[in-house]
Amino acid sequence: MTYWDPVPTRRAAEGGPLPDPDGGSWVPSDQYGIWNLRPDRWAELDWRNVPGPFYGSGTDNCWMGRLIAPDNVLYEDDRGAEFVYRQPRNPAETRAVMGAAAQDPYVGYACDGDDHWTPELVRDWWRERARVREWAVALDRKWSVSRRGDEREAAGGARAYVAHLDGDLADYLRGYLFWLQERRPARRGEPLPSL
Repeated sequence: MTYWDPVPTRRAAEGGPLPDPDGGSWVPSDQYGIWNLRPDRWAELDWRNVPGPFYGSGTDNCWMGRLIAPDNVLYEDDRGAEFVYRQPRNPAETRAVMGAAAQDPYVGYACDGDDHWTPELVRDWWRERARVREWAVALDRKWSVSRRGDEREAAGGARAYVAHLDGDLADYLRGYLFWLQERRPARRGEPLPSL
């Protein structure tokens, strides 16, 4: 699997338009501070974020992210904060994550993960994935029978996260490890680092 870097798309799309929760689009103004790269965001990193450039850290609890980026964003059940369970795989998903970030009044998303993740940290995260999987399975059980429609919808995200953990995430992370070490995607046939 070749790692796809979403950062160039993020840079190109910063001026919008970005998707909104109603299925439309809008152009964010500078007041939203979507790409707040403050160092304190990394210090508050939610442990459920999948390694990669995008992450949620100290986000709000308005549950807007899945309305825009259901293939990438999920809510934690303690406070309802948002985190990135799957890194964007294409320009559309990148813009969707950007749209989710733009809705966060706490400015809790960032896209400077490449500056913080190291091969050692990625491997540590992978070794602890059973904790993430256990959490996601429990969340699905809890929310899939909820009376609240938004919780039942989010349970689908928990199932998608488990499928990602059990499926293609290892290949993605091996490609991301190569990216972190070489700052380029692996060429066809190049060996990828082990997890």
